[in-house]
Amino acid sequence: MALAFTVIGMSDNPQPSFCREALDVISCGRVFSGGKRHHQIVGNLLPEDSIWIDITVPLDDVYEKYRMEDCHIIVFASGDPLFFGFASTLQRVMPEVPMKVFPYFNSLQILSRKLLMPYHDMHIVSLTGRPWKEFDNALIEHRGKIGVLTDRQKTPDEIARRMKDYGFTFYSMHIGEHLENPERERISSLSIEEASKGSFSNPNCLILTIENEHPERRFGIPESEFDLLDGRQKMITKMPIRLLTLQALDLYNRKTFWDIGFCTGSVSIEARLAFPHLDIRAFEIRPEGKDLMESNSRKFSAPGIEYQIGDFLEAETDETCDAAFIGGHGGHLEEILRKVYSHLTPGGCIVFNSVTSNLVAAGSRDDFIRIANSLGMRLEEPVHIELDNNNPIDILKAVK
Repeated sequence: MALAFTVIGMSDNPQPSFCREALDVISCGRVFSGGKRHHQIVGNLLPEDSIWIDITVPLDDVYEKYRMEDCHIIVFASGDPLFFGFASTLQRVMPEVPMKVFPYFNSLQILSRKLLMPYHDMHIVSLTGRPWKEFDNALIEHRGKIGVLTDRQKTPDEIARRMKDYGFTFYSMHIGEHLENPERERISSLSIEEASKGSFSNPNCLILTIENEHPERRFGIPESEFDLLDGRQKMITKMPIRLLTLQALDLYNRKTFWDIGFCTGSVSIEARLAFPHLDIRAFEIRPEGKDLMESNSRKFSAPGIEYQIGDFLEAETDETCDAAFIGGHGGHLEEILRKVYSHLTPGGCIVFNSVTSNLVAAGSRDDFIRIANSLGMRLEEPVHIELDNNNPIDILKAVK
């Protein structure tokens, strides 16, 4: 018999209820699989001579055991196996293997029902073995209702502490633990402050809702609001120039952005808030940049910026980037440009701002143009801007 899967969804109820068709499949099965908790719940339903394969990490070992059995395998999974579940994983890893699915309600559906909360407008994020990125994006976008799947590291209290650090305290957190387990189920609705001090048992999930007055999303933060390097306002890209720089970078159509010489972090933070989909990597040689990036990203609720302190030319940069802004070069403009170019995707761009009335900066402007030409890049028409009593700026852009 060739390898095939039947994946059966279930809840945390120690007395599971399955439809007649699923029960027939179970009674005729020989090889079963699932987590240890699933085995504890369904063990008494399995035939006496059955084989059980635990789903544990690394999953590659589990897939190898499946292939060795090469038969019909019945897999138990939590909730709806096609909702961030194991059936979706099997489809990705073994797309050629036939599969049948018996879904159950997913945990967020169950929690919504118990809260009498409509969920058609819920934005769903999974933190189960996943990074913070999509969760951070949902917060930055001020999504009104966010359903979150958790794990043993990204727990409700850990999530609440992250939200508190970045100022997202205008949400309320509704937490469901051991849903549909009559002895252990607990549902609580807490403020972010309360949740950050709580303790919650697994499995659990949560729903975030905006309940309180909250700040409007911003595009264009005055430089006076940032924590500055030694209080020097000249060490920050002015807000109108910052916005024109972001426009030149065309970040709406990019996936990755490098900010080289971030100083206060103003360009990275503005980009993070305006374009949450971006992967942002920022570099700063001065050690003071660490505290500035951390304080300013928290002040303006901009989590998820990856930053690195040290010489950009010595930084490990194995990945590619779609757009880069050179905010500082320390006399190494050519080396920085060539390094960025080597990682730039076709159609990617590099933007550099030059003070046109300063002889040294004007030399950097000429160097940028010369080096870009030598690399075969296409130079776009510079944007010239004079702001108040500050020196005029040319915003230069080169495209690969």
